[in-house]
Amino acid sequence: MKGIILAGGLGSRLRPLTKVTNKHLLPIYDKPMIYYPIETLVRAGIKDIMIVTGGNSAGDFLRLLGNGKDFGLKDIYYTYQEGEGGIADALKLCEHFAEGQRTVVILGDNIIQDDISPYVQKFEDQDSGARILLKEVDDPERFGCPELDGERIVRIEEKPVQPKSRYAVTGIYMYDRRVFDFCKRLKPSARGELEITDVNNAYIKEGDLHYDVLDGWWTDAGQFESLYRATQLVASAKEHAPV
Repeated sequence: MKGIILAGGLGSRLRPLTKVTNKHLLPIYDKPMIYYPIETLVRAGIKDIMIVTGGNSAGDFLRLLGNGKDFGLKDIYYTYQEGEGGIADALKLCEHFAEGQRTVVILGDNIIQDDISPYVQKFEDQDSGARILLKEVDDPERFGCPELDGERIVRIEEKPVQPKSRYAVTGIYMYDRRVFDFCKRLKPSARGELEITDVNNAYIKEGDLHYDVLDGWWTDAGQFESLYRATQLVASAKEHAPV
């Protein structure tokens, strides 16, 4: 099982904070943002990790993380995304790294309370396909939002004006090797990007998308409000952690 962290993009919604650094190097309470997805993967037993970065601060990831020894890793792999082609565009860069294996993909600005090990185990037990994690939120229009028919997802809509549910598709995705074939077939959306929602909908069409609903808190940190919320959630978790 391989782990991929997508930490490219220009972080324009967080300017001027991102004028001189990558969004994923900003602090969330007492650690840089990029630490959290790395720790999420490592807790789930995934030690083979690639980070996709971009912009003018890509070298800072290497200076900060080195070979990953602070996380118990033997090495971290890096690749570079030019521009802002979207999440699926960034994922395409990792095909050679995946080597045909299953992958767990995390957006670099996603902060999660839960240990994802049980979900990764369920994914490993699947014969094929993809697995995503949902979370009930107050603002599903900010995210990919699933339309549910009973226990089945029938479609995911990206940033819907009228959401079909109160759930958001979190930035944690688990894929079999077909994900790269789906990425190659995508056409840019109206935003000019290759959308990960279109990848997930391709799995839905194949009848091979599965999901779980998170129990603990989850947030992205891609805008000022959610960056602040992420810091609050982490600080509260540290305060109430058993000694």
